[in-house]
Amino acid sequence: MSTYQVLFLDIDGTILKPDHTYDASTKKAIKQVQEIGLEVFLATGRPLHEIRDLAKELNVDSFIGYNGALALYKEEPVVNEPMAEETVLNFLEIAKKNGHEMVLYTSEKNYFTSLDKSVVKHFIKMFQLKENNIFTEKVADQILGATLINLTEEDRQLYQFDPTYHLSQVNVEALLHCYDVIRDRVNKGGAISKILDVLQVPKEKAIAFGDGMNDKEMLQTVGEGFAMGNAHPDLFQYAKHKTTSVLESGIFNGLKSLHLIKE
Repeated sequence: MSTYQVLFLDIDGTILKPDHTYDASTKKAIKQVQEIGLEVFLATGRPLHEIRDLAKELNVDSFIGYNGALALYKEEPVVNEPMAEETVLNFLEIAKKNGHEMVLYTSEKNYFTSLDKSVVKHFIKMFQLKENNIFTEKVADQILGATLINLTEEDRQLYQFDPTYHLSQVNVEALLHCYDVIRDRVNKGGAISKILDVLQVPKEKAIAFGDGMNDKEMLQTVGEGFAMGNAHPDLFQYAKHKTTSVLESGIFNGLKSLHLIKE
C-alpha cells in the first residue's frame, strides 16, 4: 500500500497539451498509481459532460468539475453547488453592457451569450466543446460555472460587485483574454476538502497537479502540490513542488519524484 491515497489532476495544460493530446507517459503514470491503490480524480474547470471520453481513455471515474462546483466520487455526488441566480444575472448584465461574451455551464450543456462571434467560435474550437446552446434565463438557477471570453486585464474590475467571487485568467496562450468565474468558497480546493473528508484521507496523503490560477486552492489543500513547468507564473508560490511542463511528461516526472512510479 502506498503512503499516498489520492491524486487530483487538472486537465488543460496539465494532462492535455496545447494540441489536445496527452503523453503516453501520463496514461502510464495514472495506471501505475491506480495499481498501488491511489484514487484518481480529474479536477477541472471544464463541464463534466465534455470530459467523459477523456476520462474513459484514462480509466478515471471520479471528478471535480466546474472549478469545484460539482464533484463526483465514482459517480456519486459529493459537491453540488450551483451559482446564485441573482449573481449569474448580474454577470450577464455587466457582460452585455460592455460587449463581453460569456459561456455558462449546467450539468448537461454549455450556454453561450452568442454562437456566431469569432471569439466564441475560437473558444469552442480550443476546448472542443460539443453541447452548445444559446443562454436562456430558464437555466439561470442551474449554472455551476462560467467563463468570460473577451476581457482585457482592466475589464476585470467591472465584475467586482461581489467580494466572494474573483476572476481567474485561463492559462491557455491563445485564450488569455478569457477568465473563469471562481467563488471563494466553491473552488477545486473546497471540493477536495470535502472529498478527503468522505474518503477519510488526511491531506498529507493527497497529491495534486495544476497549471492555472484556478488550481491555487487545490495545490494548497493537498500535502503534495505540483505546479507544472508551464504554469502561470503566479501559481508557483502556492505549490510545494515544481515539475516539468506538460510537453515534458510533467505528471510522470512529478509522481516519479515521490517514488510512486517506475520507468
